[in-house]
Amino acid sequence: MQIEAKLEALGLVLPEAPKAPPGIEFSFAWVRRRGNRIYISGHSAQAPDGSYTGPFGKVPTEVSLEAAKEAGRGAALSILGSLKRELGDLDRVKAWLMVYGMVNAEPGYNQTTNAINGFSDLIVELYGREVGEHARIAVGMATLPLNNAVVVAAEIEVE
Repeated sequence: MQIEAKLEALGLVLPEAPKAPPGIEFSFAWVRRRGNRIYISGHSAQAPDGSYTGPFGKVPTEVSLEAAKEAGRGAALSILGSLKRELGDLDRVKAWLMVYGMVNAEPGYNQTTNAINGFSDLIVELYGREVGEHARIAVGMATLPLNNAVVVAAEIEVE
C-alpha cells in the first residue's frame, strides 16, 4: 500500500467510478485486463464522487496551460481510481508502459506536451522512475468527449 500512502501524504483522493452526465452512455470497459497487461480507457479529471470537474474548453483560449496541467494530474487520479477498483492494490503495477495524452487544443497550439506533463509528473512522483517512467504521446485534438480540456489513456503491466 505504498502508493496509497503516498497519495494520502500528498492529500490526494481517488475518485469513485465515473458518473455519466445526463444523455451520455458509457458502453465500454474503463479497464481491460489481458494477461499481465492493463489497457485503460480515456479518463479526465473527476471529483471524489465520480462527477466530471473539467476544466472544459479549448486550450489555451478557454483553459490556461496551468489549468490543463492540473487536468492532466486529475486524469491521473481518475485512472488510479479505476486501477484501484480493478486491482485492489495500486502496488501491483510493475510498469507504466504507454500514455496517450489528448488536449482539446486550438489549431496550431504547440504546448500539448506541457499540458500532459501534469499527468506524467504525478505518476513518476508516485511510482518512481523505474516503474513510473513511460513512453508517451501528447497530441492536440479538435474536440474531446464532454468538451474536457484533457483526456488520458494508458497501458500498464501488472504482476
